[in-house]
Formats: sequence, C-alpha cells, structure tokens
Amino acid sequence: MNINLELYKVFYYVATTLSFSEASKKLYISQSAVSQSIKTLEKNLNTTLFNRNTKRVTLTHEGLLLLQHIEPAINLIHNGENNILETRTLSQGKIHIGASDTICKYILLPYFKKFHVEYPNIHLQVTNRTSVKCVDLLNQGKVDFIITNIPNEKIGTSMLVHEFYNFNDIFIAGNNFKELKNKNISLSKLLQFPLLMLEKNTTTSQYIRSIFQSQNLTLSPEIELTSIDLLVELAKINFGISLVPNYCIKKELLKDIFPIKTKEILPKRSLAIVTKKNIPLSIASKKFISYII
Repeated sequence: MNINLELYKVFYYVATTLSFSEASKKLYISQSAVSQSIKTLEKNLNTTLFNRNTKRVTLTHEGLLLLQHIEPAINLIHNGENNILETRTLSQGKIHIGASDTICKYILLPYFKKFHVEYPNIHLQVTNRTSVKCVDLLNQGKVDFIITNIPNEKIGTSMLVHEFYNFNDIFIAGNNFKELKNKNISLSKLLQFPLLMLEKNTTTSQYIRSIFQSQNLTLSPEIELTSIDLLVELAKINFGISLVPNYCIKKELLKDIFPIKTKEILPKRSLAIVTKKNIPLSIASKKFISYII
C-alpha cells in the first residue's frame, strides 16, 4: 500500500480540531481540498473516519484508533524540526515537560528558575497531569520528557527511567487528633479515622492501596481529591488524616499539623525523569535534565 503522508496530515488536523474549516485554515488549503483528502483516505482504508452532520464532526471508532497512531508520529516530526532548528549555543529552543503540579511546586521550581536565568530565550512549557497521565503524554509525543512518581505501572519497556530523588509518604493530622501524636499507630487503627487521599487514578493512591491490601485491609477514604495542597489544608482544619509526600511538609506547617508514626513501615518511593528510548532529546532538554541528575 502506498502511503500518502499528506492525507494523514490532513486527517490529523481534522481529527484534532473536529472541523473541516479549521483544518483548512491551519493547512492553508481550501475546505473542499480537505474534504476530498479525507474521502480519499477513507476510500484507501475502506472505512469511515468521521461522523458528519450539519452541526458537528466526530471521530468514528476507526478514526479514533487511527488518531492514536498518527498523533505521536506528527508530534515526533514536529519535535525533530525543533531540534534541528535549535542552535548549539542554546540561544533559542523549547522544552516541553510533563509533571504533576505537586512535583512542579515542591521539586522543580528551583530548576525552572535557574534554567530561565541562564537561558532566557529557551521556552519552558509544562503540562500538569497526574504521573499516570504524564506517561500517556510521553507516549503521544506531546512532551519531551516527564517527571513522575516511581513506581508507575504505566511506564513501559520503550522508556528510559532515571531516578533522582527518594521520598517517604506520611500520614498527617491536625491538632484535634492529638491522641495519635508520638504513638505508633497501626494501619488497621487508622481505618477508624476519616482518611483523605488522592483520587484513585494516581500513582500515590495505587501505591497506598497496595500497602493496605498487603495487610488484608480495605482502604475506603472519606474524601478523594486531585490536590496534595488541599489535602494538607484539610488536615490543618481537622477534616481527617491525609497522606502526602514528606517533601510537601515545611517546618512552618508543623504548628497546625503533625506526622503520624505507623507501625508498618511505608516503603520509600522515588521521582524519576522518564524519556522515550531511541528518540533523541534536544540540546535544551539535555541541559535542563543535567541540572537535576
């Protein structure tokens, strides 16, 4: 089968904008040319890629499947162009990083500041997602590299993992729970109190649930959130007992909250820079990573 890359390029823009007119503007071709390209591609593949009506355009199941393959390829070409255009003097360029807001705030901010001071013309773009969803961004070619919690079950064999920071998860509580202070509390005992956790589709939630399961305990949090900072704030006002990474707890917080010691030792976790194998990083990305590792 002869592959016409222009047809797939047109498909990509229609699929990502869900608009034939928007795609024509981005491609600088007529809307009729866009429509004809899609018809030709559908004929070549013997399938329907889009549902069309007068109000909107949507992807069919086959169209969505094709997009999942085409999008990483388009992003890879785009990143390759940027790498070629980037000068070796680091006077221009772009880095696109995937990381959670917690990792950005508590770990990466100093590196962002240092890099921006030294290379002000390198554009730093950060997409905030959970560690699990950051792996999806990397697979789709939407970011150059990600910084994620380890373990992360979504990391596959096509990726390189560079661990650089170890940390512990700790349970914290406000002063209304002072009867737990300076005692070794079992995980089963903690279940008697309202527990506040990150939502289920996070590496932290998967990690702590596996620990409770290893003790034949069922974890049923009172509240599940997407923000570590909010978990800390809720602990401060005595909503319940929160689980957070220890690097989020600064000394000034200890007047309102305290860490709870557990009888069962929680295994250490780590942060890692994850890249795709066989896809070269830009000079700017390598420089930024060198600050961390």
